[in-house]
Amino acid sequence: MNSATVRNLLVRGMLAGLAAGVLALLAAYLLGEPSVDKAIGFEEAHAHAHAHEHEVEVVSRSLQSTAGLATGVLVYGVAFGGIAALAFCFALGRVGRFGPRATALLLSGTALLTVYVVPFLKYPANPPSVGDPDTIGKRTTLYFLMMLLSVLLAVAATMLGKRLAPSLGNWWATVVAVAAFAAVIGLAYAFLPVVNEVPEHFPATLLWRFRLSALAIQAVLWGGFGLAFGELAERLLNPKPATATGRAVPAAH
Repeated sequence: MNSATVRNLLVRGMLAGLAAGVLALLAAYLLGEPSVDKAIGFEEAHAHAHAHEHEVEVVSRSLQSTAGLATGVLVYGVAFGGIAALAFCFALGRVGRFGPRATALLLSGTALLTVYVVPFLKYPANPPSVGDPDTIGKRTTLYFLMMLLSVLLAVAATMLGKRLAPSLGNWWATVVAVAAFAAVIGLAYAFLPVVNEVPEHFPATLLWRFRLSALAIQAVLWGGFGLAFGELAERLLNPKPATATGRAVPAAH
């Protein structure tokens, strides 16, 4: 793949990331923000009065839930879209005989699983008022460690599957690779420290809804990107032949 094609795919990836970011922003506003507001209400209701006597609100909640949310989600969408487009350039033709659309969807699904779902199952997202501020550094480190481990193991599983394919066939090679990935991830779940800082009497339904909304937002983001970028990449790499008049040539009778 030449540099011009890579550059064009990079631009399309960023545009697809922006479009997916708009969809994710809508999902975040409709699904995530109500749970955040309720969690903040719980925190304020259970906080001691003197803890807020001298507290100054630097950024208003209304600004956080509108312009702040939009900026964060859209910038993230553009950035991850560019990175995913570069990964697509490397993966196309190397992960099987898939076209641009299928490769984009496969890449998006795999990225969603390894970058978000696997770390999420060990260290799920928490709403405001959940978590000790003194342990935020430790929790962040553990989360990114789990993410890095998941990505590296996914790469290793892919290499294992390709190595086993000539002797076992594609089906059984894939089964063995997935089983090996799941086994090592299970060991990581068992040995990495457990983080459980949910305060007493925090509503279980609210926690569940917040975590489901966080997962849904990521699914919308990655799914939207896979569909949008797959279509853009297909049109770039496999353009439809044009006729002299710009219309399809009718079949001969």
